[in-house]
Amino acid sequence: MTRVVAGQWGGRTLATPEGPHTRPTSEKVRAAMANSLQAAGALAGANVLDLFAGSGGLGLELASRGAASVVLVDNDRAAVAAARANVEKLQATSVRVVPASAADYVATAVGTTKFDIVVADPPYPLTTQELAQILSILLERGLLNPGADLVVERPKRAGEMVWPDPMVGLRTKKYGDTLLCYGRAP
Repeated sequence: MTRVVAGQWGGRTLATPEGPHTRPTSEKVRAAMANSLQAAGALAGANVLDLFAGSGGLGLELASRGAASVVLVDNDRAAVAAARANVEKLQATSVRVVPASAADYVATAVGTTKFDIVVADPPYPLTTQELAQILSILLERGLLNPGADLVVERPKRAGEMVWPDPMVGLRTKKYGDTLLCYGRAP
């Protein structure tokens, strides 16, 4: 069972898609990520982009704790259906679900919203270089506010995130077989 850990929806359960294509982030890792961002004062009023969102657990956790808006991006049909069901169940009016690949979204996103926080839990087969390219496009297209926080979840076997210039890595935390890699945009 997946649930929101804390905030206005703390304890509420979330739908998760069935099948091998998604891998919900563990509660321990979601809590650690959200606690870290909240303790740093980054969440209050933040615009959040959740790439490879799956059922939306990461983005919904951040919205529950004070993010002003969240965009959930995923291209798996079952994941998108679960994310939409979760948004509806929680009546999360500040959360929008976008059915698209992360690469397509960052290449075509339009609007005036710039993101303060980007979280990404990509499929394990996605290489660090492919993920770095997606993050670079966010910066090139002006979709990040200066100093935006970046958090990437990776399997421990993939190693630490190699951040594209001029993004900088801040720290990496290990949780079992999972790494949370924290970075910052210029």
